[in-house]
Amino acid sequence: MPLTQNVTFKTLLQKGNRVQVPKLIRWQFKMETGQTLKVGLARLGFWRPIQFFYAKMGKDGRIFIPELALAFFQDEKRQSLAGSVFEVTLEPA
Repeated sequence: MPLTQNVTFKTLLQKGNRVQVPKLIRWQFKMETGQTLKVGLARLGFWRPIQFFYAKMGKDGRIFIPELALAFFQDEKRQSLAGSVFEVTLEPA
C-alpha cells in the first residue's frame, strides 16, 4: 500500500544530500520504494518558502535532495548544509 496522505517530520541532512525517512513512518504507511513522492523541504530557523520536488525513496529509506533545491537554502559562504535540521513533507504524487 503506497503513501496516501501527507506526512511531515523533522530530520538532519546527511552527507550526500540525503534525508532519512523515519522507520515508524515507513512502517505505518507501508511505503514502497518505487512510489513517486512530492517532497517539500524547509530549513528550520530560516525564513524561506518551502521548496518542492519529486523523488523516490531508496531501499535504505533515504531520499536524495537535488542540488538545485539545496542551493536555495545556502548562505553567501556556501558552507555545507550537512547536519542542518530540515522539515520534510511527503505527499503522494
